Amino acid sequence: MTLSVISAGFGRTGTMSLKLALEQLGFGPCHHMIEVIENGEAQVPLWNSALAGTPDFGAIYDGYNSAVDWPTAAFWQETAEAYPDAKIILSTRSAESWYSSISETILATVWAPDTWPPQATEWFKMVTKVLERSFGGAKDKDSLIAAFNAHEAEVKATIPAERLLVHSAKDGWEPLCAFLGKP
Repeated sequence: MTLSVISAGFGRTGTMSLKLALEQLGFGPCHHMIEVIENGEAQVPLWNSALAGTPDFGAIYDGYNSAVDWPTAAFWQETAEAYPDAKIILSTRSAESWYSSISETILATVWAPDTWPPQATEWFKMVTKVLERSFGGAKDKDSLIAAFNAHEAEVKATIPAERLLVHSAKDGWEPLCAFLGKP
């Protein structure tokens, strides 16, 4: 099994909706951060190796047909190169609404290490590194929005138009199905 669809979109851009849509369209199972949480014993060390510069995408994505959300979004370029036949989706939303969502959810927890449950410390450390890789050290609102916009611009500039769909959940099924060749 190999990845046929990869999302380069950051978390909080409709990635869970996209995961469910891809699975409904026959591109499942779809790798999402939820799989990393549920299979942390296997997944966290694999992602830590990727963060250290030695990714084993074959092991990370073993059994998956598609991948969305973080940590994949932090490695969108490498996965796009490793799976050259995969279609790339940039899940998106307005930068302001993304910031509002991520600051109230993911960042509120990840950037408060004193609140981490002991059994999840290794997962939180890995997620912190994934976010640092994605944001380049940005922590304030303006810098995070700039990192989000720069990420999206880089994806659009790098992936050929015929291989890329920029998709917001509010766009619905039609553009997604047309891009993937599914009814």
